[in-house]
Amino acid sequence: MHPARERIAAVFGRRQGSGYLLTPNVVLTAAHVVGDCDAPSVIVPGGTGRIRCRVAWARDDDRRCDAALLVAERDLVPPQAAAAFEPLVWGRAYDLRAWPGAQAIGYPQVQRDAGGELDTEQVLGTLKPGSNLLSGRHVLDSDYGAPGAPGDGGSPWAGMSGAAVFVDGLLAGVVCADPNGWRHGRLTVTPAATLWSEFSFLSECLMAGHKPESRSLASPRQLEIEAFERRLRDYVVGKAGELTIIGLTLSDGEGETWPLDAAYLSLELTGAPGPEAPPEGAGGDDGRRAVPSARRAEEALAGHRRVLLRGAAGSGKTTLLQWLATTTARGDLPPGLGHLSGCMPLMLPLRTLIRRGALPQPEEFLAAAAGPLAGVPAAQGWVTGRLNEGTALLLIDGVDEVPEADRRRTLAWVKDLLAAYPDARYVITTRPSAVREGWLSDAGFTELELLPMSRGDVLAFIDRWHTAAGQEHSERLRTFKESLSAAVVAKRDLGRLATNPLMCALICALNRSRRGYLPHGRMELYRAALDLLLIRRDREREIEVGLEGPELEQAQTALLQKIAYWLIRNGRAEIEWHKAVEILDRALPAMPAVAAKGSAEDILRHLVVRSGLLRQPTSETLDFIHRTFQDYLGAQAAVDDWDFDLLVNHAHDDQWEDVLRMAVGHAPPRARAELLRKLLERGDAEDTNRHRLHLLAAACLEQVTEVDPEVRTRVEKAAAELVPPRDTESAKALAEAGRIVLDLLPGPEGLSDEVAHAVVVAATTVADDRAIPLLSRYATHPSRQVRAQLAWAWDRFDTDHYAHAVIGRLPYDDGLAFVVKNSAHEAALKRLGGRPEVWFRGATPGDGARG
Repeated sequence: MHPARERIAAVFGRRQGSGYLLTPNVVLTAAHVVGDCDAPSVIVPGGTGRIRCRVAWARDDDRRCDAALLVAERDLVPPQAAAAFEPLVWGRAYDLRAWPGAQAIGYPQVQRDAGGELDTEQVLGTLKPGSNLLSGRHVLDSDYGAPGAPGDGGSPWAGMSGAAVFVDGLLAGVVCADPNGWRHGRLTVTPAATLWSEFSFLSECLMAGHKPESRSLASPRQLEIEAFERRLRDYVVGKAGELTIIGLTLSDGEGETWPLDAAYLSLELTGAPGPEAPPEGAGGDDGRRAVPSARRAEEALAGHRRVLLRGAAGSGKTTLLQWLATTTARGDLPPGLGHLSGCMPLMLPLRTLIRRGALPQPEEFLAAAAGPLAGVPAAQGWVTGRLNEGTALLLIDGVDEVPEADRRRTLAWVKDLLAAYPDARYVITTRPSAVREGWLSDAGFTELELLPMSRGDVLAFIDRWHTAAGQEHSERLRTFKESLSAAVVAKRDLGRLATNPLMCALICALNRSRRGYLPHGRMELYRAALDLLLIRRDREREIEVGLEGPELEQAQTALLQKIAYWLIRNGRAEIEWHKAVEILDRALPAMPAVAAKGSAEDILRHLVVRSGLLRQPTSETLDFIHRTFQDYLGAQAAVDDWDFDLLVNHAHDDQWEDVLRMAVGHAPPRARAELLRKLLERGDAEDTNRHRLHLLAAACLEQVTEVDPEVRTRVEKAAAELVPPRDTESAKALAEAGRIVLDLLPGPEGLSDEVAHAVVVAATTVADDRAIPLLSRYATHPSRQVRAQLAWAWDRFDTDHYAHAVIGRLPYDDGLAFVVKNSAHEAALKRLGGRPEVWFRGATPGDGARG
């Protein structure tokens, strides 16, 4: 590839110089040409005229680097010329070999004619990386001698500064000076390798639309290495480019692997200020770079060379590493990750490496990350070479998956790597409970933690999951997606469970395997989740963590049940570590095979690290990662102990609502009937709690498929007296039962206008965002009274969510008035295009809400 005429530019800044178009509107030149000019201009032969530019990046340190990146206001060449641009590849010298046949094209003063008109000159010569080793600049020796010096004593090459230097079609550097002492026979060049070492330069290239790609100005050995690296990058992309959902059992027997590009969702990370210096240009007075409280992964990771990434089981740690591996291997990095440009990623799963005994030394990394390529001749010494030059990205996954006894040597192994190869990039993952806070802070690591998924993340994940599963070609899958998206928002049990990618994937898989019908109750979903987290996930990942074995595998659910039930009985969300140890200590005598595995404290520590259900908010306390799992496990313990009176006596307390519902689901048919009878009898005996207890009994039926017919009839009869409400008064009374009502209220189909209005009154009186999908179904109701209630109740819900799902769908051609109660309502209504009839209640009317 040779420089095309349409890419040779003349640059006018503090002085006139040359330049080269990296893209139709991005120009590479010398920084001293631009100088302190705020708005340099550029013109290209056959281009679109002289166009102003902004200086995106510049560095002139009078020695090693003299280069600038300009971004024009518009394309410098016409569309047909831009379309003909060949891909540009940079060339970096890895040795001191001289390169004949180098060339640079620019606008030197020596090419001015008698009338002062400027023209181009193509300088041919030899690029010599071995000259100017101390300054770091290369030399371009002219093959044809030096031009005559001008009469004023200046350089005949003036104006050549900024010209791109090419070797074998690769952009090898930028002309920057005509050095003294060589009678104008050579030019000095800022080499491409210097620019590639500048994180900020690479980032600006990406943001401007030029994706840097490089190859070596290569010796035969280097060409062999580059061919190997291309194979390795393809291997990494192929291996890491699929997302494996571990532990899913689909009834249709289909596979568990999805394309990463389609399924990956960037989640939010949070963290504290890190100890490392900021990337260049990031500022900061104390040499530290604060990590914002919550940013998307690619933003939070920006500029960090050493990261310890914490996240709960299933939070997406390994998937994030896979994404980093594939994007780095492809060179398709977002601007904030420009510091990884040119790096080669190596995925090192500790759960696999630790089983081999001693952790691997650097030259063994390739066997761990890309075994089939480890024997290629070019691979010999390759890893240490990359580590030495700082262009290896080590993705070390799963400190928590290392047995606790081996974590000390794992830390020593990591610190040995850091001491030997301080310039390499490192990302290490762990569950929060596995290592103390600040585990690697003295080694300059920034600690980041994956946050639970937001509602928007969950809906985006569901969409991506179904896209990966082929929804574009399947109407049925699209229907499954839409029903599940509504259910996750409407059903709080699903919403509370769907807070990380693993659980979202489980819900999607169950929904698909049941052809769009999730379990009528939640019990099967929770059973599948527990099976995934407690047993199948680690078994299928072949993790060995010291205490593993069939005895503990089978007993851990029972042990967790005892901790959960203690929390429920005591109305607690957390338990002190020593109390949890006491609970297990009392349980172990009945489990001799488990007791033989270790002390109660050893087993509790194992449960915290491996179950994915327990976490440590502080070093002295424990809680369940989801309250849902606490309730599920505790309800099973209550049923096992036949504590039905305790359950029913607390049934009026909303903290026990889920416990009782799941206890009915756990109980065998005879016990289930007894529980429901006791619940109905207490409701009949207590006027103040009647509605709530009878509705709770009805909600419990969702958890079961088999129940005594007589009991079912009694429960359904009690609920039928309450749901759906017949009028506004009964609707308000029904709403006093709380959020449980939302699971029982019907849609508008087949209801009279009065009953439909009563249902909407009940749902809006409960005032929980999980009512929004139900209310959205009523938005197009023909009754203006129904729609007026929906418009009036806007302030009881999330402003934007309700505006999108309900307010924006309300017909108003019959004079419906929209009620604005605050400035957020007014702004949201303005975004919807305004409405002809708006009532202001407690808001200052502006002119944005009216149509």
